[in-house]
Amino acid sequence: MMNVLFLSTYPPRACGIATFTQDLVRALNKTGKIETGIVAISDGDYDYPTEVRFSLNQQDANDYPAVAERINTSGADQLMIEHEFGIYGGKAGAYLLKLTPFLKIPYSVTLHTVLPKPTKKQKEIISSLAKGCRKMVTMSTFSVKILQDVYGVPKEKIVVANHGVPELPLGSRDALKKEEKLTGRFVVSTFGLLSPGKGLEYGIGAIALAAKKRPEIIYLILGQTHPVIKARFGEKYREKLIKTAEDLGISENVRFVNRYLTKEEIIRYLSLSDAYMTPYLGKDQAVSGTLAYAVGYGKVIVSTPYPYAQEMLADGRGLLAKFRSSVSLSKCILKVMDHPELQAEMERKTLTFGKNMMWSRVAERYLSIFRDVTAHTEGAFND
Repeated sequence: MMNVLFLSTYPPRACGIATFTQDLVRALNKTGKIETGIVAISDGDYDYPTEVRFSLNQQDANDYPAVAERINTSGADQLMIEHEFGIYGGKAGAYLLKLTPFLKIPYSVTLHTVLPKPTKKQKEIISSLAKGCRKMVTMSTFSVKILQDVYGVPKEKIVVANHGVPELPLGSRDALKKEEKLTGRFVVSTFGLLSPGKGLEYGIGAIALAAKKRPEIIYLILGQTHPVIKARFGEKYREKLIKTAEDLGISENVRFVNRYLTKEEIIRYLSLSDAYMTPYLGKDQAVSGTLAYAVGYGKVIVSTPYPYAQEMLADGRGLLAKFRSSVSLSKCILKVMDHPELQAEMERKTLTFGKNMMWSRVAERYLSIFRDVTAHTEGAFND
């Protein structure tokens, strides 16, 4: 049986990549075809679950080669590195390159961000990882060409695997609205860790414009402030959003739920939502876990046109608005509100597409990646 270690942030650390890795590992374990373990990237003291074999001190450059040696002697056949520039120490996360040269087992990399215009340092890091890794996984087809053209990654190393979505039952929209005292309201939601790059002020502006014509609209902003943002700036961004809603006179049309949501809570709120909105500002965003969830559960989605949104919402699965435009977002929302038949059609298309994003399907994709690495490794030894 294959034994694969994952280098990643991991719960209870509040991080989207941590949740992603936990979900993926659990789905892989359910197949009964693989053994997994975690090397947790830590920025503090956490009470980790038993699947975490050991941890890596994110900001300690000397810990990287030491952890590489522990990986080599762990009994694992291969390593999967979850990559985002901000979760490793050094400039643009460059400390990771103090670990990979010392690995004696094959490794692959899952990219959670693929920048079309990287800094010199960012390009150097991805190009270096590409040279040493067996496979480089991206979650969008849009990123394949960028990896080839910008970073020089050989096509045969690149694999596309969907961002997974938990398989939990959808609740009744009307029943859940009743429980949340939202009966008769058209519910638009956004969830995830709050940070200025999410562009939620434009979402609130859009709700203000839509509410002039359809006062029953309500916007649920779900999730706590990103820990890194909170540590540096406190709750300034959330306070700014609350004040924006007050200044626009729509405090009754915007509701904040300030906590880190469980998967069950996320699905509950998605179930009662009529539309999901991502007004993100990042034009280069390669993937969005929150958008993946909304697609997986067949929501009508209104989004700014970052690459992952363009890909997910193609073929009539949602509506794309302009960047930094409350007017454009509100027009899309009103289009959905004014045409229930369009809402139903979009939900049907999105739900059909989203079935391929369930974690059980995604786990099978990763199993095939790991098998391919194993086969080529054994082949190399037999040559």
